[in-house]
Amino acid sequence: MMQPSPKKNEKIIMIKIYKILGKKGRITIPYEIRSKLGFTYNDVVSFEDKGNGCVVIKKEKICDSCNKPAEADMSILEYLDSLTPVEQNAALAYLSRKKVDIRARQIK
Repeated sequence: MMQPSPKKNEKIIMIKIYKILGKKGRITIPYEIRSKLGFTYNDVVSFEDKGNGCVVIKKEKICDSCNKPAEADMSILEYLDSLTPVEQNAALAYLSRKKVDIRARQIK
C-alpha cells in the first residue's frame, strides 16, 4: 500500500525511537508515537509483517456498532451471536481482560 504524497508545503516528520524487547517479548509503544497516532488505553492494534524487517502497527476498529446501545430485548448471547467472528474474538479478548482486572481487584 502506497503512502499518500504530502500536500504542498506539508512536512513529514519521521520519528525513530529505539526500544529493547523484554524477556517475554513485550515492548511499549513510545508515548510520542501513541499520541501522534491517537492510541489510547484498550485500543485494538494490529501488527502486519511487510517483510524486510518492517512491521506496520495500525489502530483497528473492531465493531461498526460499538457506540450504539444494544436492543433491550436481546440477551447478551444473542448479541454476541449477531457479531462477526472478528468482533466476537475482540469481545472475548476484552471480556477476558475484564475478568482478570476484576479478580486482581478482589485479591487486593
